[in-house]
Amino acid sequence: MGLLELLGLKSKVDYKEIYTNGALIIDVRTAGEYKQGHYKGSQNIPLDQISKKVNDIKKKNKAVIAVCRSGARSGQATAILKQNGIDAYNGGPWTSLNSKLS
Repeated sequence: MGLLELLGLKSKVDYKEIYTNGALIIDVRTAGEYKQGHYKGSQNIPLDQISKKVNDIKKKNKAVIAVCRSGARSGQATAILKQNGIDAYNGGPWTSLNSKLS
């Protein structure tokens, strides 16, 4: 076992399984960034709107994979969602999601 695994920093998340089981993909970039390109089927809820949308997301009763440009904003969104009882995962950059889901 490597140091990253011992520290709990290495991702053991099976994104493909989570997505196959119906997870929502939420892109937390700005609307302008989203329009320039996004993962097909993702929903755009900018990070500054996540807190306001928590109840709507909760009603869907699904896990969430949050994505952004680099993984920083999606990490913040994941923390907010988890604090509100939502099963959320930081999917990192939206451009690398294909490889995580295949």
